Amino acid sequence: MDRETVGSVNRGRLQVDVRTEGRSEIVKPAGELDHHTADLLRVPLEEAVEQGRVRLVIDCSQLEFCDSTGLNVLLGARLKAEAGGGGVHLAGMLPVVARVFEITGADAVFTVHDSLEDALVH
Repeated sequence: MDRETVGSVNRGRLQVDVRTEGRSEIVKPAGELDHHTADLLRVPLEEAVEQGRVRLVIDCSQLEFCDSTGLNVLLGARLKAEAGGGGVHLAGMLPVVARVFEITGADAVFTVHDSLEDALVH
């Protein structure tokens, strides 16, 4: 039986929607992830891990920008999720965001999927 919860937070340039589907915590940031908005993503990721939901799926399909602060939030979540036996899956990255991951080499440490649907089945 799938447990499903839904939540949302918004601070101008970034909105983050959160829901639980099966064994995955799906977090969907929309807008710009940077120094000013990073906590909007950090907090729900940390709360999920603290509650034992360590399979984190980040739906990046509406993430338009990600700077080094945003990247560090995702890397920190990855470490915490892996410590709990899970991981972070990135799904549906737009080319501009995917480029940040390629340039920094971060794409090598995350499981990257073409779509949210693909991330949920793998």
